Amino acid sequence: MPALDSTDARLLQALAEDPRASVMALSQRLGLARNTVQARLARLETGEVLAPFTARVRPEALGYRLEAYMTLQVVQRGLSDVGAALGDIPEVLEVTALSGPADLLVRVAAADADDLWRISEQVLALPGVERTDTALALRRLVDHRVTPLLERAAGGPDGTVSDGAGAE
Repeated sequence: MPALDSTDARLLQALAEDPRASVMALSQRLGLARNTVQARLARLETGEVLAPFTARVRPEALGYRLEAYMTLQVVQRGLSDVGAALGDIPEVLEVTALSGPADLLVRVAAADADDLWRISEQVLALPGVERTDTALALRRLVDHRVTPLLERAAGGPDGTVSDGAGAE
């Protein structure tokens, strides 16, 4: 993943505010050459700085109205295999390796309680999974966000100084 400077942060801020902005509109807004904006966007996309577009699609819109978090305890030598097997379950949205008593945190989407039961059984049946605990997500109080971090990196309103490497 490439290191970001304040110009990258300003570009990402502008994209966050208007995801459909054209390269020309971004260059005018930021006072940068069109080629500079295009090159930086290409670097950010290939460097995996920008998440895939599908990250913006809400599972509720697809009929998955229930969200849950499962913690898994797995056989340590099977951690990678369990992670790969979880990736084959369509309802698994994210898998994060943890430190502490649980090995994995798995975010899942389900149509209803019966569907969540089916998914839980499928996860528990994976080779290497020793135990699962499931917690229902009741309400998201703060959506996924990076805007405050972008503001800081761009030298935003909080007065924090960025790295100063904002030249074209």
